[in-house]
Amino acid sequence: MGVHVHEMVQIGIGSPSPAIAETVFHLTAITKTYQMGDMQVAALRGVDLSLLAGELVVLLGPSGSGKSTLLNIIGGLDVPTSGQVDYRGHDLTTADDKALTRYRRDHVGFVFQFYNLVPTLTARENVALVTDLSERSFTPEEALDLVGMSHRLDHFPSQLSGGEQQRVAIARAIAKRPDVLLCDEPTGALDITTGKVVLEAIADINAKLKTTTVLITHNAAIAAMADRVLQLADGRIVADQRNPRRATPQELQW
Repeated sequence: MGVHVHEMVQIGIGSPSPAIAETVFHLTAITKTYQMGDMQVAALRGVDLSLLAGELVVLLGPSGSGKSTLLNIIGGLDVPTSGQVDYRGHDLTTADDKALTRYRRDHVGFVFQFYNLVPTLTARENVALVTDLSERSFTPEEALDLVGMSHRLDHFPSQLSGGEQQRVAIARAIAKRPDVLLCDEPTGALDITTGKVVLEAIADINAKLKTTTVLITHNAAIAAMADRVLQLADGRIVADQRNPRRATPQELQW
């Protein structure tokens, strides 16, 4: 894997810190084409993107705009048809399956719309599935405390509300202290009150752990809590803006 000197850039107005931030991802001319029967469908059409250490980025766009495809490529769940993905000097596009598995395991936490908890395990046991794999992990108790779930350690998913299950899923995602947290519609199945609690957990993790966080949503109101907002349409980034200030999740209305 090629290595280069990390680019250093100044964070703009509205970011959590005025310090110099490292560019952790460089995506260059990313395309992704899927074969569907006799047709080829272009999910991404030449995306150029850099992501900074510790920033919270919201991806907005209608269904089919390429948001989830882009997130999956950043997370090493998918590979582009063409282009390059550079993570801290490592080219993910030339990495083999073993290297991508190691990248996902050691560096990336995933949160999805549906919680994917094991129903026969308690909250503590669901998080322990991850903490047992890494020496630098939080304990399950520490991870659940970070998302305000210390009082539900020994409850099963069926005994938890949707928002509580999602917070357990976030605890599981961040238990290994990932450098990158990728969230695909994490509030899509929740009402506004519960959704705000989940967004607060994500914002707190971003602030406390300095985890580079990318959050997909179709809900434009959520964009106000981000450092930076990317809008996708038809497989392209059509807008890239920084918020003058980050709103708190409790300030959001939708």
